[in-house]
Amino acid sequence: MPRLILLGIGSAGSSLFAPAGLLIEYGHTRVGLDGGPGSEPPENVDAWLVTDEHGSLQPGRRRIAQREGMADPAVAPFQHGPLHVDPVPVAHPDAAVYGYRIKAGHHTAIWAPEFAKLPDWGEHADLMFAGAADVEETAAAAERFGVRRLVFVCLGEQAHPEIGPPFGEWGEEGGQYRM
Repeated sequence: MPRLILLGIGSAGSSLFAPAGLLIEYGHTRVGLDGGPGSEPPENVDAWLVTDEHGSLQPGRRRIAQREGMADPAVAPFQHGPLHVDPVPVAHPDAAVYGYRIKAGHHTAIWAPEFAKLPDWGEHADLMFAGAADVEETAAAAERFGVRRLVFVCLGEQAHPEIGPPFGEWGEEGGQYRM
């Protein structure tokens, strides 16, 4: 079963946290999702996938990738054996933005750090990483969708450690999760 590690949990302009990013480890396979300066994946990843190729963090990601000899971060699918990481569009008012469905065997995780409405293609996910722009609405939707575990990312000042969300939990930089 893949190990999922949060490289960062902040929104793009957060002064509190590094940009939200996830590292998927499955055997010797490693895939980075999003991140940016301060939360980039290690240089030996098999792929660096992003949810928005035109976002504010993309120029910094490209510089890091070039410096480390990595391929440009891109919206793309990735498959290695039973591990499938597929981009899926999300409703977003500003741009073409994607989330990712991560599947290994019968287990599913979702990476959806940005959206206008929680994507219903995350229904019944074992684990969902979701943006915290509207915590109450996202928590209610995830509960309705039957998400087993919800972890909020793209955090700002609304994430108070002593006050948790109504459903789910705040992500932690360096936190490790299983599907």
